[in-house]
Amino acid sequence: MHKSIEIDEKIFQDAVKFYGTVFNLPPLASKIYAYLLFDYEKAGITFDEFVEVLSASKSSVSTSISLLLNAQLIVDHNKMDERKRYFFTNDEYKRIRFEKIVQKMQDELKLLKDLGNFKKNHDDGHNEKMEAYKALLNKNIKNIQESLNKL
Repeated sequence: MHKSIEIDEKIFQDAVKFYGTVFNLPPLASKIYAYLLFDYEKAGITFDEFVEVLSASKSSVSTSISLLLNAQLIVDHNKMDERKRYFFTNDEYKRIRFEKIVQKMQDELKLLKDLGNFKKNHDDGHNEKMEAYKALLNKNIKNIQESLNKL
């Protein structure tokens, strides 16, 4: 078997490093994700191709694919006339990722509100900085939500 897609080795290595850090992925899972980024035709990549191209054991590839599926970074499909599973990047992940970011900011705002209500004596300097921080969180939530509506 040969590669079903063409990759640029430097871009591939950069993507492995970047997504490994951003998504906190182990090296093989990061390689699988980076490899899938080069599947521009969305033909899908098979399990066997990952094993061969990445020179990894079936067990390691299986574990990494399971991790990526559970993290919703990739999806899989079976073609009607084949038993093979084909893997793709999850096009919805960008939305999922930013929805999680918005949720974390909203959770922080609630926590800050609860802390503010608990604290009776407010330091003016601290309060101004805290209000600026809350405004920044609110502004970012609004901007991200507006952008998500366009996706």
